Amino acid sequence: MEADFDFSAAGAMNDEMMDETPSYDAPLKVGEEKEIGNQGLKKKLLKEGEGWDTPDNGDEVEVHYTGTLLDGTQFDSSRDRGTPFKFTLGQGQVIKGWDQGIKTMKKGENALFTIPAELAYGESGSPPTIPPNATLRFDVQLLSWLSVKDICKDGGIFKKILNKGEKWENPKDLDEVLVNYEVRLEDGTLVAKSDGVEFTVQDGHFCPALSKAVKTMKKGEKVLLTVKPQYGFGEKGKQALGNEGAIPANATLQITLELVSWKTVSDVTKDKKVMKKILKEGEGYERPNEGAVVQVKLIGKLQDGTVFINRGYDDGTELFDFKTDEEQVIDGLDKAVMTMKKGEVAILTIAPEYAFGSTESKQELAVVPPNSTVIYEIELNSFIKEKESWDMNTQEKIEAAGKKKEEGNSLFKAGKYLKASKRYEKAVKYIEYDTSFDDEEKKQAKALKVSCNLNNAACKLKLKEYKQAEKLCTKVLESDSGNVKALYRRAQAYIHLADLDLAELDIKKALEIDPDNRDVKLEYKVLKEKMKEYNKKDAKFYGNMFAKLGVLDSKKTAAAPMAIDSKA
Repeated sequence: MEADFDFSAAGAMNDEMMDETPSYDAPLKVGEEKEIGNQGLKKKLLKEGEGWDTPDNGDEVEVHYTGTLLDGTQFDSSRDRGTPFKFTLGQGQVIKGWDQGIKTMKKGENALFTIPAELAYGESGSPPTIPPNATLRFDVQLLSWLSVKDICKDGGIFKKILNKGEKWENPKDLDEVLVNYEVRLEDGTLVAKSDGVEFTVQDGHFCPALSKAVKTMKKGEKVLLTVKPQYGFGEKGKQALGNEGAIPANATLQITLELVSWKTVSDVTKDKKVMKKILKEGEGYERPNEGAVVQVKLIGKLQDGTVFINRGYDDGTELFDFKTDEEQVIDGLDKAVMTMKKGEVAILTIAPEYAFGSTESKQELAVVPPNSTVIYEIELNSFIKEKESWDMNTQEKIEAAGKKKEEGNSLFKAGKYLKASKRYEKAVKYIEYDTSFDDEEKKQAKALKVSCNLNNAACKLKLKEYKQAEKLCTKVLESDSGNVKALYRRAQAYIHLADLDLAELDIKKALEIDPDNRDVKLEYKVLKEKMKEYNKKDAKFYGNMFAKLGVLDSKKTAAAPMAIDSKA
């Protein structure tokens, strides 16, 4: 069987077989026979396998088999030899019927395959034991397989799993991994070996293959990598250095790699200015929400190691309590703690923009200089989440919305428009769905929604988010078409969006309702000035355009007689 196909034909065989790979609508029962694909290959289940996983192309499988002709004549058996047969699936190392059939088997499964000549040895047969055009039967047991994956999908790195890892997570680019590895040339020469090496995945280590491979691995997984030159050291190779041997140009490497563990690193603010590295995983899945009361152990340091705060880590120091999203701590610490679980320990690296900014800040144990990046080691000891709307009764929802509105008003007066906007949005969420409210509660909820949406529109105008401001005002006007504030603020948004006609409609309607409104009158003056500017620009634009057209027309008129003269 091993000599049935040359390795040189394996690529073509693979492409063809990809389209013929069978799929079952329902699993076979013991004793049941079904056709696989549409080329006459049949499979009869003799013994069920374990689990649900099946091998795939590139995997190294180990089987026992007995092969017979249709009349029962045996021509081959690994069982008689006492040695299992190993081959790489889907590489054309065996007959097509095997490549197609064994892909459907589970570990330990025993099946009888009936393989037509077209998927076996064809017209030539395999003299002297297998005649031409012979249909064959194989009793096959899948003993085991080693998973081999083309992890870059270009043949550059093949990964064979030696020991399966734990759980399902894989490291990401920002994570710090701890690995053991051993590197050999194809002839077995050891060129590098190292235990307990730590590196950031995206930065890589030794050669590009390591960072590519670890992103596909689980904790505790051990693999054998076959690494082509493009993911090793390419055309230049590598000179001997220290304990590492030389690697020739265009060398294929065999790397045994074990992923011992890794520390998860996340970009909390998505701009790489608040980075969190987990030293110890927390419990469960819950995290503090906005408004939660948290209790933490905390050490804050400057980059030179100067400690400026220590709470809970040394004897005699109390734990540090604060309420999230209340500006009781620096913004970076606030945002990071809301990504943590109870019991989690992490290192936070916080840039000045999310720390103490450009001003000096006196802390408990030291002064933080201006523009300092700070580093915290933090353990989330406990937290009490702020009550969510689905845990409240109707009156509690109205009270919570009113409280958030007042918080928003205070923040707006302090010029903190983004935080104020978030408070107004949260207030509306508490009372957004009012089907369970009684008539009086619905009236209160409507007034709160109108007030919060109008105030939020004012925030959006300050933040130059004019489209959002327009939407919020429109929402108010859908329930209260005569709301002067909504018309006024929507007109402001339209002016900034250069929708001057719509702005004029809103201002005129607002003045019909409240002719003496000073703010609306002033905005009307602003609008008229804008209209004059646009009219002047339009007049200049069209004037220039018509002037250019006039010049072009005059040139054409002047050019016409010359053309006639030249032909004469």
